[in-house]
Amino acid sequence: MAVDAESVLEVAEAWCNAGQRVAWATVVSTWRSSPRPLGSQLLIAEDGRFAGSVSGGCVEGAVIQAASELFRGGPARLLSYGVSSEAAWEVGLPCGGKIEIVLSELGRPLLARLLEARRGRSTLACLTDLVSRQQELWAPGLASELAPPGQALGQAVAQAFADEQNQIVEQDGRRLFVQLWAAPLRLVVIGAVHLTQVLGELAGPFGFEFIVVDPRTAFATSERFPHATLVHEWPDLALARLGLDRRSAVVVLSHDAKLDEPALVAALGSDCFYVGALGSQRTQQARRHRLAAEGVSESALARIHGPIGLDIGALTTPEIAVAILAEIIQARRKPARPRTAGTSDAAG
Repeated sequence: MAVDAESVLEVAEAWCNAGQRVAWATVVSTWRSSPRPLGSQLLIAEDGRFAGSVSGGCVEGAVIQAASELFRGGPARLLSYGVSSEAAWEVGLPCGGKIEIVLSELGRPLLARLLEARRGRSTLACLTDLVSRQQELWAPGLASELAPPGQALGQAVAQAFADEQNQIVEQDGRRLFVQLWAAPLRLVVIGAVHLTQVLGELAGPFGFEFIVVDPRTAFATSERFPHATLVHEWPDLALARLGLDRRSAVVVLSHDAKLDEPALVAALGSDCFYVGALGSQRTQQARRHRLAAEGVSESALARIHGPIGLDIGALTTPEIAVAILAEIIQARRKPARPRTAGTSDAAG
């Protein structure tokens, strides 16, 4: 069963609610070209069902076998596997590698806290001691047995949390794996236009919760946007209610100043990691002048990606949607210094 990182918790919850014990296996370290990145997970139910992947198929069978031993009373374990070059080639890698995997039972209290945090759009770190296999959940301000705040190990964990990076931290002979459980990424689009439809089709596989804001109920319909959350409010009110955070991206596509400009003011006043607006260079300049006249600062205006999307020469609607999503991913993974107002590296 395929499962992405954002649905792991829901799968585990469903299995627990059906009376199953659940184990989770997590990739905690890799060497050379491991098939899966740090933090990749495989869920195993007591009845043999499994979801997710830790190796692309190379070692899943061995991990599932180890989980069956866990359910029979065995301890949590740190598993180490070498992926041969031949096996790696079968899953699309140029050469083999090595992975370490922590396998433990996912208890209901820990699962409940992770689900509560996700649904409340807060971030937690799951800390795993790679020697004792002890696990705890941590966030700034919470006490920690595994990483006391006044010690170097605690400071390293805090930095990993701030960087939103799954990683091993090592201090004074201790090895902790820090796995971040962040709120789902959100892509909020202003304007229920055709480009929005195409963008919505692309956004799902990349883990974005897709939200369309448009007070025009004839435009924002479930028939046109079957997989989106529809908000039929004026953008400034809608964005205030949604509570934009640093896991949110806002894209303004309506080409109607009555909708676009209040949305931009609201987005620029938030912590969202991306703000993009459709329109030519001339449109962008005129819009910036109007927003500046309303009191929006130059530093805030420099956050707007507009004309929107990476400059890939996009002409068709699907191409423009790809360019927009690529720019959002770039802003998330490889943030650049703010642009000065009026400059652009994007297609119109």
